Amino acid sequence: MPRTLSAGSVTIGPHQPLAIIAGPCVLESLEQSLQIGRTVREACRRHGLAYIFKGSFDKANRSSISSARGPGLERGLAWLAEVGRELGVPVTTDIHDPGQAEAVSRVVDIVQIPAFLCRQTDLLLAAGTAAAKHGRAVNVKKGQFMAPAEMKGAVRKLAEAGCSNVMVTDRGTFFGYHRLVNDFAGLGDLMELPVAGGSPPVCFDVTHSTQFPGAEGERTGGQPARGPLLARAATAAGVHCLFIECHPEPAKALSDASTVLPLGSMDELLGSVARIRGAVGA
Repeated sequence: MPRTLSAGSVTIGPHQPLAIIAGPCVLESLEQSLQIGRTVREACRRHGLAYIFKGSFDKANRSSISSARGPGLERGLAWLAEVGRELGVPVTTDIHDPGQAEAVSRVVDIVQIPAFLCRQTDLLLAAGTAAAKHGRAVNVKKGQFMAPAEMKGAVRKLAEAGCSNVMVTDRGTFFGYHRLVNDFAGLGDLMELPVAGGSPPVCFDVTHSTQFPGAEGERTGGQPARGPLLARAATAAGVHCLFIECHPEPAKALSDASTVLPLGSMDELLGSVARIRGAVGA
């Protein structure tokens, strides 16, 4: 029996509008965040999609120590709160340390657990406890090194912390070095994850799935032109949500410039996935 996730005014799951989590990889400025959020929000409204703004206040898992990490916890949360108020949409961000869970859960609607940290018990328990306390949700990204069935452990840990308002996200699986592949049969397995209380809704991470991790030495490479193809395929497969990073000028993005999609392409992409969603009736 599948279940849903609640995030502010948005419900994600079966028989709900396809949800879009979109924004920059790392928060660069409040003004840019509002620009991106407003553009995607209007496109989602035109196409009958639900929208959640995303942006990271700290990218703690960069390839290089010199890579841009973001504005930090205090300023980043202030920007996220302002985006939520100004645009009237739910917001989400990722945490990397258990000590961040309480402060983040006071502000955002969905706390995100990064893929590389999805097995970290202390992080999951802190996120689940804080999210349950503040009426928030948790989105756990499946590690690139894990099979779909292994995500049962992460969901159970969150349940032990009192949080059942949960979603899981697929972002590709390692295939040798510097390559990710997308297993759509495995995506189906993830959508039927056998856990108590029913299978959580499933999100597909469009842009990170196009990465070539570490392929450029101190930078991650990517193939962003394949992002729309993967978005359409995942929507046809029946996922409940798409995660898409976008930027007004991808080449100038401070993080994941090799994979983020142009903000100007979002309306066309969202229109196409909306039509697919309508056809499959997921």
